[in-house]
This record gives sequence, structure tokens and C-alpha cells, in this order.
Amino acid sequence: MDFETALKILDAAVVTQTKRHLKDIEVTILRSSWQGKKYDEIAQTHGYTTEYLQHDVGPKLWQMLSAAFGEKVGKKNFQAALERRRISWTAASSKQLEEISQPQSSSELTMEKMTSNNSVPEENSEALLSVYTNEQAQLNAPELPVGQVPLSSSFYVERPPIEERCYQEILQPGSLIRIKAPRQMGKTSLMARILNEARQHGCQTVSISFHLADKAVFASLDTFLRWFCESVGRKLKQLHQLDDYWSIYGSKDKTTAYFEECLLEEIDSPLVISLDGIDRIFPYRDTAEDFFNLLRAWYEYAKYGDRSSELWKKLRLVLVHSKEVYIPLNINQSPFNVGLSIELQEFTPEQVKILVARHQGLNWTDAQIRKLMDMVGGHPYLIRLALYHVQHRYISLEQLLQTAPTEAAIYQDHLRGHLCNLEHDPKLVTAFSQVVKSLVPIELDSESAFKLHSMGLVVYCNDNKVMPRCDLYRQYFQSRLT
Repeated sequence: MDFETALKILDAAVVTQTKRHLKDIEVTILRSSWQGKKYDEIAQTHGYTTEYLQHDVGPKLWQMLSAAFGEKVGKKNFQAALERRRISWTAASSKQLEEISQPQSSSELTMEKMTSNNSVPEENSEALLSVYTNEQAQLNAPELPVGQVPLSSSFYVERPPIEERCYQEILQPGSLIRIKAPRQMGKTSLMARILNEARQHGCQTVSISFHLADKAVFASLDTFLRWFCESVGRKLKQLHQLDDYWSIYGSKDKTTAYFEECLLEEIDSPLVISLDGIDRIFPYRDTAEDFFNLLRAWYEYAKYGDRSSELWKKLRLVLVHSKEVYIPLNINQSPFNVGLSIELQEFTPEQVKILVARHQGLNWTDAQIRKLMDMVGGHPYLIRLALYHVQHRYISLEQLLQTAPTEAAIYQDHLRGHLCNLEHDPKLVTAFSQVVKSLVPIELDSESAFKLHSMGLVVYCNDNKVMPRCDLYRQYFQSRLT
């Protein structure tokens, strides 16, 4: 049995047991263990610490596989356990093999049969794997890449070591994680996985999207903090006392008192709150300054070492934003210079290759992957949208590359969105026009470069010069900016 076949069996067992696929770091451990590598070798090769792999990820992985296989599975014996599973998957007869091949059989039923303790002739094992693979292909057909990548999706590609750093940090008392990247780079998908990891470790989680708030909410600090408290309290079923706190006290004082006395004192587990789209508050400078000062104060409360510190250690925050923070905040009152800072980068060629391999029927060469990346770079959304359309045979790769910068292409909505945002700022139109018409990186004034980079339209080169993020942007905007 080769590793790829073994991986399908292992992933199938995990899906049945946990309703999720193997994580990339788990696949890394399995692949390296298959090759006979030790934890320290795996850690050194892939940028993790030996302690983290050996005492955290590894034990959880083997425990999960033990539960899935119904026997003790570890690093040294998992190949033997796999071989036993291969020759005794399911029901004993070809009649049962026929049953699980019926169109109406579900993937769950298939895997229930495949993981039973009865035996099947060895020659049927490959057929059973084929049945499962076909059903999984239907179950995991690429979803249209709009918004968050579902937790159960196999089309989320990890960007080591970002995920594992976040998973470790969110379990630390009083932690704060900041995730920044332009639109459609995967911020919300990462945020959802951080919250899921926290829930698996017994934390309560609340996700608040600033995109859902009316503009009027941000105009007044008192109105905004009332909305914020109601949003959190409603999800924790702790709204009944909020009116008692919204009295004569200052807005930040009563918000702090409500969180401390009605939320943190009432729960036994840590509370993780994610704030998505916080850049929506940036234009409302007074409200933003006071709110961010408040978050920084809460972060500091957990470190004071007094009686209330134990309460505030329960609170962990995840801040998610697209735009740069160009609000002048006091260095000692800003939440943007503490905690773990994550700036999502584009996919590497290897990560794109992983994503292509997860699309049924796309057996692309390295040259084909390079052609796509020459056009759109490693932008996660642009890559996934291309793979979705090619996998469904809506368009060929060659046709996609020819039409990509036009109004009739699959990227038209994405490109028009950028064009609309630019047209609100004539100064940015002029600046970006210079960038796309230049064949070499150029230097812009710091404000224009800052904003264009925040929008995801340019990347910095040496000497603070900038160039278009990808050739798609260069070609499209060359003819549309004057």
C-alpha cells in the first residue's frame, strides 16, 4: 500500500469519527512517520517545535485514530493498523459491497460499512476504496468560493505555521490575536478555525461582525458600546441585566462593569470574542479611539496580578480587519501593538499545487500552475475561483487566461469592486495609474502607497517602491484609469 492510498483510508476514518478532514499538520506527521522520521526531524523540516508536535498535535492525532479504528494506534504501529483495516474493512460478502455501491447510499452509510469489524476479501478492498472515493468526490465538490470556507471543506489550505501559532495563542489566558489582510485573502476562514479550536478546548465563543452594524451605530460611543454589549450578551443569553448598567456612568465604565460582573463572573470557561471587519469603525475617529483604548485596557487587566485579573484572563480577543489602522493611537493605549499579529500572505506555488490536487479531475502540471499564478499571483480567492470554473468545465485554463482582464471574465465582479473603491479617491486613481503603467516598481507618496497596499492592489518592493499585486490588475486597470 502506498501512502496516498493509506491517506485516503486515514482521512475516511477521521471524517467518520469527527466529521472533519485531516488537518495539514496532521497529514505532515502521518507522511513523515510513514517515512520513518522522528518528531525532531519533522519539526526541523516544517518549522514547528518538537515539543508541540510530540506532546500536543501527535498525541491528539493518535488518540483520534485509535477511536476511529477501534484499537490502540500510535506512531510506531499505525502502518500495521492500516494493513489490518485494509483487509478487514467491511461486511463479509459481495452482496454488501453491492449495497454500498447503490446510488442512494450515503457517504456516512458507506463509511459505517467500511469501518465495521467484519471481514471482506482482500481483492474487494480497492473496490470499496473506489466507492468511498467517488462518494467523497460528490460530497466534497468544490463550493463556489464566496465568503468563508466552511469548516468541513477540504478546500481550505493551511499556511504553516500561521494556523498552529493561532491555535496555541488562543488558549493562553488574556490573549489577543490580530489578523490583517486585504479582502478575500482568507481572514474570516482563519478566524472561524481559531474559534473552532477554542471550542474544542472548552471555550465559549462569540463572533461579532461589524459589517452587520448600521452606520448610525458608530456615530456615538455610547450607542456603539450598547450595540456591542447587546451583541455579546444576546449570544451568551445574558441580556437581562444590561439595562441596569446603562445608567449614569461613563460608556467605557459601564461596558467594563457589564463584562466583568454579568459575563466573566457568570461563566466558568474562557470566553473568546472575535470582531470581524473592525475597519468599519476607523472613519469614526472618536468612537474608534475610545473603543480601541477599552480593548487595550481589558488586555492589560489580565496582566495586573490583582483579584480581577483572573476574571479578565478568561477573555480572549480576535481582531480581524482589511485596512491598515491609520488612526493615531497612543502607543500605550492601542491594541494593535500587543498580542499576536498575523498578516496573511498569498499562497505559495506549493500551496496552490495542494489546492489543485484537491479538485477532482484537475491533474495540472507545474507549468499550468505557473501560468495561472503569472496572471493572478497566489491570491487565494482568485486561485479558487479559477479552479472552480475549470473543474466544472465552464471554461478552460487557456480561455480563462485570455479573458481574465476583461469585463466578460470570471473576475469581473472582483475587478469592478476595486475600480469602484478607487474612483471614490481621485488621488488614488492617479497614483495607481502610474503604478500599472510602469514596467518597473515606482515610489509613491507614503499615504497613497499605504492605502493601495491596504486595498490589496500593490505589493511593496525594495526601497519602499510598489508594483501591482498581479498581472491581472496591471492589464485591467491600464485601460480603465485615466
